[in-house]
Amino acid sequence: MKLQLQSLAIAVAATLAAGAASAQSNIVQVGITDYTTHARTNGISGIGVPPGADAEIGDAATVIFTYERLINPNMGIELVIGVPPTIKAKASGSVAFLGDDVLSAKNVAPTLFFNYHFGEPGATWRPFAGVGINYTKFADAKSKLAPDVKMSDSTGWALHVGTDYNFNKDWGLFASVSALKVKSKVVATGTTVLQTTVDFRPIVYSAGVSYRF
Repeated sequence: MKLQLQSLAIAVAATLAAGAASAQSNIVQVGITDYTTHARTNGISGIGVPPGADAEIGDAATVIFTYERLINPNMGIELVIGVPPTIKAKASGSVAFLGDDVLSAKNVAPTLFFNYHFGEPGATWRPFAGVGINYTKFADAKSKLAPDVKMSDSTGWALHVGTDYNFNKDWGLFASVSALKVKSKVVATGTTVLQTTVDFRPIVYSAGVSYRF
């Protein structure tokens, strides 16, 4: 009986220790991000569209929020979301005379990372690297060339590296760079049907403030 009570006491102590450890196992971050698209298309096709018609996809910036749950002192699972930025495109190639805003859409792109944090907990500088999956939905797609525009959703890999700079056990700064695989088919229907596939290859630069609890 005494042995059973000792075993129970050890189990309870371990549970309480795990609970105490979990008190510093959550990280939230708020920052700004520069979404550089590096996008290419396969050209614009459709009845009456001249050869060489294309579009140039612009970059965007927005505010991001992240939440990471550490599963041990060095590994964690992180969700990254942001205020959806508006991605815009202008005509290029043989139809460059059509000008700006031939396509715009809001980029809703939650990303899940599995991260590894280098160094010891409590260190001032802690580099990290992560691999994960990105889901991108293009909402509110519009074009001045057609009243009905649809862009397909995309699911692809995501990679990022960065570093944390910790002021103390609670507050710090972070900076990271990410690479994503995003592709979307665009169909614009008006007096004719315009089609293209956009191969987004974004490099995303982020920085901000972090809080651990």
